[in-house]
Amino acid sequence: MKDLFQFYLPVRLSFGAGKAETLGEETVKYGKKALIVTGRSSAKKSGLLDRAVKLLEREGVQADIFDEAEPNPLASTVRKGAEIARAKKSQVILGLGGGSIIDCAKGIAFSACNPGDVFEYIYGRKQGKRALPLILVPTTCGTGSEGNGFAVLTEDETRNKKALKSDLIFAKTAIIDPELMTTIPKRVLSAVGFDAFCHCMEAYLSKNGTRLTSALALEGIRLIAESLSLIYRGEANLRRWEELSLGSTIGGMVIGLAGTTAAHGLEHPASGLCNITHGRGLAALTPVVCYHSIGAAPGKFAEISRLLGGRDETDCVSRILQLLDSIDLKTTLSKEGIREEDLLWMTENAGKVSEGNLRNHPKLFSPEEILTIYQEAF
Repeated sequence: MKDLFQFYLPVRLSFGAGKAETLGEETVKYGKKALIVTGRSSAKKSGLLDRAVKLLEREGVQADIFDEAEPNPLASTVRKGAEIARAKKSQVILGLGGGSIIDCAKGIAFSACNPGDVFEYIYGRKQGKRALPLILVPTTCGTGSEGNGFAVLTEDETRNKKALKSDLIFAKTAIIDPELMTTIPKRVLSAVGFDAFCHCMEAYLSKNGTRLTSALALEGIRLIAESLSLIYRGEANLRRWEELSLGSTIGGMVIGLAGTTAAHGLEHPASGLCNITHGRGLAALTPVVCYHSIGAAPGKFAEISRLLGGRDETDCVSRILQLLDSIDLKTTLSKEGIREEDLLWMTENAGKVSEGNLRNHPKLFSPEEILTIYQEAF
């Protein structure tokens, strides 16, 4: 943990039940022509998309809709959305949905203003100059993408899954309304909730963590640990949803500053290759990664365990497994669709696309150790 650090997090959070009603007021500050980026069904079925359009119209904002954002968003989808934004002369991008949709919205806001393929910027071959203003409204309590300057995207041809990292894609305002989360299907809730937990845990374990990010990360772990299982069992009130939503946003904030570590680094090749659900991939990998990492940071694993109701580092993995069991998320890579013959490709791909995540981990794994982790998670 570093004692000398910088802390830069230029995002305005508007948090609380009912805050979605301010969507139009926040958007109009940045333009009268908005492109709503959303998915194909959830926001439509819930009525949220129609509600958003009406809130924009109330403020005199014309709304166009791009409803093709998919899980693990592709560079080609971002390119298509950016072309529409330019054609419609959109002045502001409104991301409405889960983490993948918000990442897609960020990619579109960036690509609408910077020519060429977005992965040219991800690989550092080009530098972005500006992006359209972003208003982000998460509808799941998972990625915390509304709280950072990352957009995780997948390259169509190579299946490389990497993050666009840019201060240009911080939201002007992120509206976090826990009431929007309460209709999440249980299968989605478990996956996104565990993703949020991993963000906080990995930021706490990160070699790039600071006293400030660690303090936030520990609070995020506590909030999620105390709320996720209760909500999943249907035993929680709105207060618990607020705690989970806040824990999720904190997770996004701290990984934006401290980064993620090996579990995320090893999951990205899996979801990049086979488009598996990110949180479920993490559920398969995280206990195994932690088991092989305890000795590198026993004090930190002990603290994580205590927040999960355990004693010390010796029962941290079992406590994580208990959390997964409580939300019906115990799984393996094979159950999620990964084939045994994929493991070698994933090991090689992790070394290419996740080098930073792996270096950030308390223990630096060799390629042979990475393959062993994949095999044990299989």
